[in-house]
Amino acid sequence: MSVAVETGTWQLDPARSTIGVQHKTMWGMVTVKGTFSGLNGEGEVSPDGSASGSITLDAASLDTENAKRDTHLRSPHFFDTDQHPEITFAVRGATPGDDKTIQVAGQLTVRGISRPQSFTAHLTEASVDAVTLVAEFTVDREQFGMGWNQLGMIRGRTTVTASLHFVHAAS
Repeated sequence: MSVAVETGTWQLDPARSTIGVQHKTMWGMVTVKGTFSGLNGEGEVSPDGSASGSITLDAASLDTENAKRDTHLRSPHFFDTDQHPEITFAVRGATPGDDKTIQVAGQLTVRGISRPQSFTAHLTEASVDAVTLVAEFTVDREQFGMGWNQLGMIRGRTTVTASLHFVHAAS
């Protein structure tokens, strides 16, 4: 059974949304986790059921609970937040599937480099006034110019987890 969501404009509720990352380091022995606190976004659901929108993250808001590491992540080795303060995901299409899933296709931009990104989101809440989507996908950080890897300590892909709560905007 496919899911219908109210048409119109939807605003991200940052207080009820989270976006986090995790990556293995120290040759796969340690998983570093972090959360972005600065996020905003909106979406539009058309009468035909198609959707578009965007999510923007404040790249410098990433918190891994280690100040020295966070400073390094803001440096040119990684996010280069002085030159590229925002990370964006622009939704190009969202197709409802069965069992409250939505196939999302879009463009992820990190450090000014854009790459296509697709994933499956799961609708965990849907009412006239609110929608919550959760998703998990992986990203190859090297595709975004983040190849720093002292002694080969950082391996594999970065996992992104998102729980996004949207509220229906007044018409």
